Amino acid sequence: MMKIIAGNFKAHLTRSQVDTFTKGLDSFLTDIQMPLSQIQVDIFPSHTALLADNFTHFHIGAQNAYFAPSGGFTGEIGLLQIQEFGINRLIIGHSERRTLFGENQDFINKKFRFYAEAGFHIYYCIGEPLEVREKGESALKDYLSAQLSGIDTSYSKLIVAYEPIWAIGTGVSASLEQIESTHSMLSTLVRTPLLYGGSVKPSNAKEILSLPYVNGVLVGSASLDLQSFEEIIRASF
Repeated sequence: MMKIIAGNFKAHLTRSQVDTFTKGLDSFLTDIQMPLSQIQVDIFPSHTALLADNFTHFHIGAQNAYFAPSGGFTGEIGLLQIQEFGINRLIIGHSERRTLFGENQDFINKKFRFYAEAGFHIYYCIGEPLEVREKGESALKDYLSAQLSGIDTSYSKLIVAYEPIWAIGTGVSASLEQIESTHSMLSTLVRTPLLYGGSVKPSNAKEILSLPYVNGVLVGSASLDLQSFEEIIRASF
């Protein structure tokens, strides 16, 4: 299975910075000595920094969207606004949407169904807080299974990204043993590509990408610097 390398820029980088980043990334992917059929690269800028998805070797996606073509949803972006850019990739269920913006499972399910019906490639995020992790494997499985409740895991364009909340933005990645055991468990629940996210950086990317059941990574802060992101891509070779 090909390796998937994705970058979530969150509320970082201006439109001008993303424009410069994408030009450099496309040039890098043109020059690397590897069949691009073996890797998939996607980046997710903020709404104001979205660009037309017409690059040669990678795709641009949206970090969030409301489950409607358009309408009275202040501060949101809808299907028609995304499609204007030719974009058909979307992150759903990120822990920051769940915790900071109060998106519950029912809301997330509605978003998933709407964008699955629209044919989007969906990066669906799941992950546990530290107190769940500390309760053991059974509690962890129950928690992650609940986050998959109502999601059509047979959807052909679904990618599941496991991101332990306690490792996001902290600089502390889960151990290789934790990542492997959790991905192994998730492989019994879904038959989709499984990514790991949570303080992925050039120094640990190769080891993480070499683990069984890990089909790629969803990168946060380390994706903001082009050279850093390129090193993570190289780690997938």
